[in-house]
Amino acid sequence: MATRPSGFANDAGSQFLSDSFQRGLAHWNRERLEPGFPTSDWSRTLDRDLKMQRLEGGFLEELRAEVIEEAAAAPTDVEGFIAWFEALKASGPGQNDPLFPWLAEEADIDQFRWFFEQEAAGEAGFDDLVAMTQVKLPVRPKLELARNYWDEMGHGTFKGMHGPMLDALVETLQVNPVIENTVWESLSLANAMTAMAANRRYAWHSVGALGAIELTAPARSQATADGLKRLGFSGKERRYFSVHAVLDVKHSIEWNREAIRPAVEEDPARATAMAEGALIRLRCGERCFAAYRNHLWG
Repeated sequence: MATRPSGFANDAGSQFLSDSFQRGLAHWNRERLEPGFPTSDWSRTLDRDLKMQRLEGGFLEELRAEVIEEAAAAPTDVEGFIAWFEALKASGPGQNDPLFPWLAEEADIDQFRWFFEQEAAGEAGFDDLVAMTQVKLPVRPKLELARNYWDEMGHGTFKGMHGPMLDALVETLQVNPVIENTVWESLSLANAMTAMAANRRYAWHSVGALGAIELTAPARSQATADGLKRLGFSGKERRYFSVHAVLDVKHSIEWNREAIRPAVEEDPARATAMAEGALIRLRCGERCFAAYRNHLWG
């Protein structure tokens, strides 16, 4: 298990940024989002869910507290905010982390397997996050999220769906991505993304967080694909990462133009919420990269 990454002084005193809490929240998220059937004890389940929602809210508010001052400094006019948001690609938390050049150039197969197992177990499902976030959004942002979702779904073809591409790589690398084997930092990232998408009071936070993924993922995806290629994996086997290295560049441009821009034009207060969401996502990623390095290099 990775040691606690350095540089996050508040983590040690947090009720929420801990192994036990994040595992519990991850198990609850998996259960509550799984399709099911009516049960006779539904009211007891509802009581449990209400308790967990309060804890989830406390967790997300703690993440907000970490970034609220920085987000408040983001411009709220359209041009200023778009420029601020796009600058996160170079200067945002966790960007240019040395983990990814190392994966591309040095990691051996066992190290790569461990890294990928963490990433796969902490994957919240971009398609589902987009689907939950788009509920009742204004028309232009809603249409952009619909187009993005359709790409994630392979334009209606199984072989083009991104989720099964990830599942195929899990089988190829012979890893076991389960909650019990995953560092809490990776679980925290997935839990934060799920919380923002599932709770309507954080809908604009989720738009910002998802946009931050599209903005910053291509370079990391390319480095990961390069590492797989170096280790002898075929183009088909590394397709999940090579597709995102290219497609997410286009997605980011369109997300910023069709989802973020019209949303801020209509209500500048949304810029602050999206800034918070983007920074929460990037800070959670930064924690992940530090934890991965501590495990792989420590």
